Amino acid sequence: MKATISWWDLSGSDQTIDSLRVYLRDEGVDPWAEIHGLRLKFWISDRQTNRWGAVMLWDSTADLTAPMPPNRATELIGYPPTDRMMTDIEAIVEGVHSGQLVDRGLAFEPIGKSS
Repeated sequence: MKATISWWDLSGSDQTIDSLRVYLRDEGVDPWAEIHGLRLKFWISDRQTNRWGAVMLWDSTADLTAPMPPNRATELIGYPPTDRMMTDIEAIVEGVHSGQLVDRGLAFEPIGKSS
């Protein structure tokens, strides 16, 4: 398995964590549900450092050269990720949980409730 991690420093962009949350809620998440070989994608943010990013977990047989959804984050932010890396996965474990992903993240909380 592989993981890809992309981080943007938003200090050079007109986009904010809040505006990018709206993008996720409105259009950014669903296209990734149909990507073959993608195990998991989650978007991350850090208000203290004004950073935005995504982490993707890929099957080892995934074709990472296959067509992907448009990289709208790069379009909206206005430049490619500040940091991007691909790494091998050494181990994975899932903890005990309810079995369903009920909490979809801050982008899907009512506006004004998120941090």
